[in-house]
Amino acid sequence: MKVLVIDIGGNNVKVTATGQSVPRKFASGPMLTPKRMVADTRKIASDWKFDVVAIGYPGLVVQNRPTTEPNNLGKGWTNFDFEDAFGCPVKMMNDAAMQALGSYKGGIMLFLGLGTGLGSALVADHVVIPMEIGHLACKNGTFEDYVGYRGMKKLGKKKWTKYVTYLTERLMATVHPDDVVLGGGNAKKLKKLPPGCRAGHNANAFIGGFRMWEGVNSGLSYTRPLLVPDQPRSRKVG
Repeated sequence: MKVLVIDIGGNNVKVTATGQSVPRKFASGPMLTPKRMVADTRKIASDWKFDVVAIGYPGLVVQNRPTTEPNNLGKGWTNFDFEDAFGCPVKMMNDAAMQALGSYKGGIMLFLGLGTGLGSALVADHVVIPMEIGHLACKNGTFEDYVGYRGMKKLGKKKWTKYVTYLTERLMATVHPDDVVLGGGNAKKLKKLPPGCRAGHNANAFIGGFRMWEGVNSGLSYTRPLLVPDQPRSRKVG
């Protein structure tokens, strides 16, 4: 089975497929509608063959469909029929959750995506649980206002780094994860990661996309919480 993986971002849409070593991309932005996304994806991937599609979507996804419109893109996503547009089965999840899935090594993993906003997900015993931590209240705004791109520009990197560390440490004290991954495009702007964390990579989103279609054979679950039977608990991260 050949998989086409699409990672939709606020600035670019990145695409790869089974057997491809170099991803391709095109610009997104506030004028990008789902219809245009499909058309542009088909155009740049016209020489690739695929049987199914995996999509990382910058918004809330429930039961394989977006339930909110994205903040930085065009409109029409919640009612769009992606399977009809691509002509094949499609699986979709939040983009941060897809990158978390690609970063997962075992046990309980907390993922924070530092990008335009704040993406977040928890992977617990092979089950991906998307979260919306960025919308939690923090002083006069939300955590996304402080650790997202706007916060970094407003506060400066030094104060921004302190808020990233503060949020990460509070969540670690709450969740008690085995593994913490800081991903997203702005994670590389941290001179030093908070203790107990490792750096993620945007390319892990593609790994997550491929893994979405490996669930039947791997025992992993990739959408809203769905417990996997007979899956032993492992606290070791390798």
